[in-house]
Amino acid sequence: MLVLITYDVETVTKSGQRRLRSVAKCCQNYGQRVQNSVFECVINEEQAVILKAKLTEIIDMKKDSIRIYYLGNNYISKVEQIGIKTSYDPTGDLII
Repeated sequence: MLVLITYDVETVTKSGQRRLRSVAKCCQNYGQRVQNSVFECVINEEQAVILKAKLTEIIDMKKDSIRIYYLGNNYISKVEQIGIKTSYDPTGDLII
């Protein structure tokens, strides 16, 4: 299934900057960055649960936010690209 992860992490403090890098690194382990704070992850349900738990551990619940969109297995018809597009195949191999 395709899962879209978006996040907003407070970066005024050094700890916030570390959290931001940690969130991005965690998301990179599961998917592809498509915009600054947006990742597309083609993962199964078990991986989605693990990813959510890891992200929950990283963020400060009082300062940061993460939104997770579960687009399911028929995501191709739900995603539309407008404007400049880099070549990215979410079903292709993910190199970490």
